[in-house]
Amino acid sequence: MLNITNTKFKLTNKPIHNKPNEAIREIAYSMDLLIPGLYLWLPGIHIRFGGAVPDDQPYKYPGTIHSKAGIALVLPGYKIFTTYQGSYDPQ
Repeated sequence: MLNITNTKFKLTNKPIHNKPNEAIREIAYSMDLLIPGLYLWLPGIHIRFGGAVPDDQPYKYPGTIHSKAGIALVLPGYKIFTTYQGSYDPQ
């Protein structure tokens, strides 16, 4: 008989990591700072050409995107074209 009472893990239907949330955070950060690039987010697909990874010092960038799908093009000279019209800040 297998004894699993002292295990250090739990069985759950939640993902082990939050990589999709991290990808959305990177897209939000890049769009928020108007860093040139092409950004696409769909359920399960997150594509970022250009942009940057958030610098989490001295605090973690809290922004996110509150839509399930969208596309954005940020050009040099602070020009942005996007389907997203919401706020990047947490609510």
